[in-house]
Amino acid sequence: MNTYRKYRLFITIIPIIFILSLLPWSEVRSLAVERSIDIPAEAKAEAVPPVNPAASKEAASLLNYLVNLGGKGMISGQHDYLESPDEYNNKLKNATGDYAVLHGYELGAINNQSERTIARQRQGVVDSAIEWYEDGGIVAMTFHQNLPGTTPEWANVHTSLSQEAFDAYVTPGTPQYKSLLASLDEIAVYLGELRDAGVPVLWRPYHEMNGNWFWWGQKDNFSKLWDITYDRLVNKHKLNNLLWVWNPNAPNEWADPYSAYYPGADKVDILAADIYNNDYKQSYYSDLLNLADGKPIGIGESGELPDPVTLSQTQRKWVYTMTWGKMLTEKNDLQKIRSFMTDKYTVSRKEYIESLSATPNTPVPVIAKKGLTGEYFNNAELSGTPALIRNDKKIDFNWHGNGPAAGLNKDTFSVRWTGKIKAGYSEMYTFTASSDDGIRVWIGGQLIIDSWKKQSGVSREGSMQLSAGVSYDIKVEYYENRGDASIRLMWESPSQKSAVISPSALSFP
Repeated sequence: MNTYRKYRLFITIIPIIFILSLLPWSEVRSLAVERSIDIPAEAKAEAVPPVNPAASKEAASLLNYLVNLGGKGMISGQHDYLESPDEYNNKLKNATGDYAVLHGYELGAINNQSERTIARQRQGVVDSAIEWYEDGGIVAMTFHQNLPGTTPEWANVHTSLSQEAFDAYVTPGTPQYKSLLASLDEIAVYLGELRDAGVPVLWRPYHEMNGNWFWWGQKDNFSKLWDITYDRLVNKHKLNNLLWVWNPNAPNEWADPYSAYYPGADKVDILAADIYNNDYKQSYYSDLLNLADGKPIGIGESGELPDPVTLSQTQRKWVYTMTWGKMLTEKNDLQKIRSFMTDKYTVSRKEYIESLSATPNTPVPVIAKKGLTGEYFNNAELSGTPALIRNDKKIDFNWHGNGPAAGLNKDTFSVRWTGKIKAGYSEMYTFTASSDDGIRVWIGGQLIIDSWKKQSGVSREGSMQLSAGVSYDIKVEYYENRGDASIRLMWESPSQKSAVISPSALSFP
């Protein structure tokens, strides 16, 4: 009897075992993963506040979004260069029909440009970044800083520096240290414009510090440089819009392991790794994730686009990836680019904007147009009804022998600009107006420049004490007599290098 029962049990179990053996147990990792995973409120990641206690609400909100994105999707990103801040981002849009979410910008100058050219290019970056944020994107800033005190060219970024020579730059009181601070002060002007415009920034200075190809690379006291930079930008310049991204290279034969160069959890908001040659090794991810200890992690730079299907299965905590400039098209064919951007796991800008709108208590970028209102008259006396009223981002025009717009005179015309101006520092500001011909400037109702006469290429100055964050009325009047027509309005202060007044400091009446 027992033998018979055992036999029946045996012949019943055998088919079940056979069926189970046919199931794809070894292929579980190849199953598709939906991007929009619904995570119950109680399962959401624990809030991670910014390391800067005074961080702006926009910066805190962005960090919170990234923390909670881990495991649900990966933000698409594209880097562009200082000289052409929208080139490859636009190429990505043209190729796929959608923009990336993250737009990476460059503030370092590496082509030995003149100071004037660098200022113009950096201003172009800032203007693009403000518009990008207002249109619903995320901004990242890279700083390929030339060795302080040297010319702004690639050789002075990509240079070998001994440990002893590096020590002088992080030792207070040395000439090298003062050069470092001056370089940081210069870049703070542009980051300050982004702060004033309410733009949070993924700020990634001194990246790939675990390799030896930059002057700051493989230094045993790298954290000193990081701390000096943090203190200068946060405590001196009050750049509370920055999220601090510590971004080493993936450890390989050229780069050391991460941990020796980590400044500490109290000075880092986000950790990222640069990964090239399609080398998305699991250890690069796991080691960074362990070091992050709950902070979000990203792929700071890549050449070849990662496979979102693979990452969604084995490296799910990457929250963004950023393709480096021209490598978008050099390392990826059109089919791969489109496949990446349309994958269910890749977050596009459109989807990012929709997710913000659907999230309660999350600030959504408000399109606040910047600039001044210009009233253009077909006479030199600012009289009668304006022939044209338009919004101008800034006062920096060279019309040569032409009129400012269709329907306006080439000669004997005048313009009145009005609006508000807001400074980033509580300091004495010097305003410089260069014009051909007449110019008058009022700040806060005070006439500080008055040169209402025929003149060519003449600069006039006026100064006024301004308080940070306070909006002052600004009025600028200009007239053109005959010949060439041009006008430019600049400002500077002890903490701000001379530059054309940017749109971020100006607002309509």
